[in-house]
Amino acid sequence: MAPLTLLVILLGLAVIGFIAGRKRALHLAGGKARALHSLPVHYGTEVALFALVPALGVLIVWMIAAPLMINHAVSLDFPDELRQDSGKMSLVISDMRRVAAGLRQGAGSISSQSQNPELLLAAAQHYNTLSAASGLWRTIAALLAAIAGLALSLARIHPRARARNVVEGFVKAFLIGAASVAILTTGAIVASMLSGTISFFGLYPAAEFFLGTTWSPRFGGGSSLGILPLLWGTLYISAIALAVAVPIGLFAAIYLSEYAPPRARGILKPLLELLAGIPTIVYGLFALVTVGPGLARVFGAEGLGWMAGSSAVMTAGLVMGVMLVPFVSSLSDDILNAVPQAMRDGSLGLGATRSETLRLVVLPAALPGIVGAVLLAASRAIGETMIVVMGAGSAARLSLNPFEAMTTVTAKIVSQLTGDADFASAEALVAFALGMTLFVLTLGLNVVALTIVRKYREQYE
Repeated sequence: MAPLTLLVILLGLAVIGFIAGRKRALHLAGGKARALHSLPVHYGTEVALFALVPALGVLIVWMIAAPLMINHAVSLDFPDELRQDSGKMSLVISDMRRVAAGLRQGAGSISSQSQNPELLLAAAQHYNTLSAASGLWRTIAALLAAIAGLALSLARIHPRARARNVVEGFVKAFLIGAASVAILTTGAIVASMLSGTISFFGLYPAAEFFLGTTWSPRFGGGSSLGILPLLWGTLYISAIALAVAVPIGLFAAIYLSEYAPPRARGILKPLLELLAGIPTIVYGLFALVTVGPGLARVFGAEGLGWMAGSSAVMTAGLVMGVMLVPFVSSLSDDILNAVPQAMRDGSLGLGATRSETLRLVVLPAALPGIVGAVLLAASRAIGETMIVVMGAGSAARLSLNPFEAMTTVTAKIVSQLTGDADFASAEALVAFALGMTLFVLTLGLNVVALTIVRKYREQYE
């Protein structure tokens, strides 16, 4: 049975359990809901949860563990010398799965490059047999868990049963699990990046990576993988973007929050937030087709002679700044609106002007949130890729001229992992070191921002 079909059946059993549990609770209470400890809906929800949650747990664990066990069982069909080479074994398993999928569809084929097609075909047939048996037992186990949970929960129902506490316990566990997803995801990301970074530094000296001023990867050997030019390009472009986005976004938020009439605010705020929905590839095309050539006409050979081509730090920085304006303005506007109106009224009642109230009362109160908005914009700027690739060029250099082409860490991560990357080489593993450096840089920005926020918050309080 397909997993989706099984899921629909489990949901149907949960609905049946909800109806049966509610009716049983009312029946035991003589039709009087007031005689029950909890509401009838709580009893029905308890039965539905006991019918659904254990079955879903069985289904999830089975779908994770079964493929691993099947792959291990099928791998025993291949010679020992092949199983000892994990790289070749992975390719063989992938080819075997392709053949197995073709056999299930009646169109199985084996590549002519296969060294032992008979063994591969036999392994694919074994794989299909084990997969079919696993699907059958998965269905039986999930249905048995659902039926057992439904029957057990129905038997537990009586008028004084604390069904509401049970339901709230399920909800609390679900919320804790949802909150843990972010932490577990962050931990998994850091672990994977750290593993690749350690492998990279086993092949390339850390001092040359962090202090090197030349970025020249060569997959044949003799690479220079200094990160300083990439870091400089990342920070330079981000600084220009923030110099554009923060003043414009903050002033727009101040106008919308403090000065704009309700009708104008209802029109301008949605129009401003439309910028946030534009894909970054569109901004990249805008930089490539419009902004870059426009700057080249003014600062290029026909103008001041400062710009050699349309790709430059200024091109990417300006376009990225426009992209960040709605992030800064929308968040700052919400933060300014969260300042209590009583604080404004008190300041105006003491004789302060509207601008003095904004400068001395509203902005200090909203400063922690505004710093958070700027930090979010900075993180978005540091992690941007498409605008940099299409607007800033791909040259890794250390230069103060904003009209020269440069590149960033994110752009080089993409370039190092594009194509058939050999993850046994330093030229491919350097992407993990670059990503880990960005992670540490962003973490440092968060620490600095929290320090500033706490300082000003304590001063205000």
